[in-house]
Amino acid sequence: MTGAGFSLLSLLGASFLASTIVPVSSEAALFAVLKFDAGLFWPALVVATLGNTAGGLTTYLIGRYAGSKKPLAQLERVSRYGAPLLFFAWLPVVGDAFCLAAGWARLNWLAVALFSAAGRFVRYWLVAQGALW
Repeated sequence: MTGAGFSLLSLLGASFLASTIVPVSSEAALFAVLKFDAGLFWPALVVATLGNTAGGLTTYLIGRYAGSKKPLAQLERVSRYGAPLLFFAWLPVVGDAFCLAAGWARLNWLAVALFSAAGRFVRYWLVAQGALW
């Protein structure tokens, strides 16, 4: 495996884990990959976004199938604003709760994935711009 391939695979793992309860900084991983090889700008953005979105959808599935007997803290917000609220799923702490509540509320998974990916992409694009600046 090439250095670029290993970098992108590591970024995928870090971005997936970062959107779960594991305290990993996917932004730092993206920043490091782009400092290592600025030519990976678009592949790194795509990989980080996909990995982080997949992690968020994993949390969504936990909410959908594992459920909870007590009301979730963010359920009211998710019920009120629906899938567009998942644009902010990248936020620390509440983002995971949004994903979990969206699963519990059984929001459309495709809408959740698209809004979540859009928000995550914007965040990573800003981090990538900072890395290249």
